[in-house]
Amino acid sequence: MVFGLTVNICSTIIFVNMSIMHRLLYLIGLRPNPDPRTFQISESFHLELVTLAKHAGRPEHDLIPELLAVGLTQYAAQDLLRIKWKSLSAREQEVTALICLDYNRIQIADMLGVSPGTVKTHTESIYNTFEVHTAKHLAKLLEGWDMAGWWDTHPQ
Repeated sequence: MVFGLTVNICSTIIFVNMSIMHRLLYLIGLRPNPDPRTFQISESFHLELVTLAKHAGRPEHDLIPELLAVGLTQYAAQDLLRIKWKSLSAREQEVTALICLDYNRIQIADMLGVSPGTVKTHTESIYNTFEVHTAKHLAKLLEGWDMAGWWDTHPQ
């Protein structure tokens, strides 16, 4: 959540002033300067922002806080998934990748040289880690990840 966000657009530079948060950070010594920060954005990003604003019938500066909040939320969600992925054992990562590549338990067992029961045990642990109940949900959760690329470059 972003509090007190003020944004001014000047060509391709965005000035962001999160007044309450900046002042608080300044007061506790975590930010040396309470002045607004500037961020350089690309022309293509600016064009996309203008297009979105026109479609929404709103000024550009009204969209920036929402876009920033959505982007930060998505980033945090992906970061949590990466943390969960790293918490898996190497074998669980292999099983996860194969589940996402739409292999079934028997196929995974054959590929990894283990029993289907072992794959089931790993799968249950994976589902608990990612807080899902089905292979379909796991695959949907990690759909943006290149599991085929990971599998191809992962030493087996």
